[in-house]
Amino acid sequence: MKTPFTTKLEIIGINPFVFIPNEILNELFETSGKNKSPIPVKGTINGREFRQNLMKYLGEWRLYINLTMLKDSPKRIGEMLEISVEFDDSDRTVSIHPDLEKAIKENSVALQNFENLIPSRKLELIRYINNLKTEISIQRNIEKIVKHLNGETDFFGKKIK
Repeated sequence: MKTPFTTKLEIIGINPFVFIPNEILNELFETSGKNKSPIPVKGTINGREFRQNLMKYLGEWRLYINLTMLKDSPKRIGEMLEISVEFDDSDRTVSIHPDLEKAIKENSVALQNFENLIPSRKLELIRYINNLKTEISIQRNIEKIVKHLNGETDFFGKKIK
């Protein structure tokens, strides 16, 4: 279903976005089997491929346009964009680094607090470690995360007063 459409880039707060035409929204609801956000989608913006989540905010469905999807998107408000979008049923699971998983499981307080995090915060911590390059930085930051989950520090290693 990659029906292309043209729409204007808009902004709410600091977030550039586009509205999706109702007929395409209805196809996405049917294809995905859901009508609650987030709905994973993929497509193109001005010919460039993207993967994103379609979100409902203030009663309206929006496709938020970030800088990786469209260069300088906040500076391009009002520009007309050529977009195609379809449901993305690919697996988007991000695996936890085995050393991070081990460190969290070895500490009952850290494990409890990790399990109580909202999914986006868990994903943020997992991605943070997964994007580090050296073993030294991975281990150093795993220690910081465990201290953070124990309530000893904020995420950047500063002691909580």
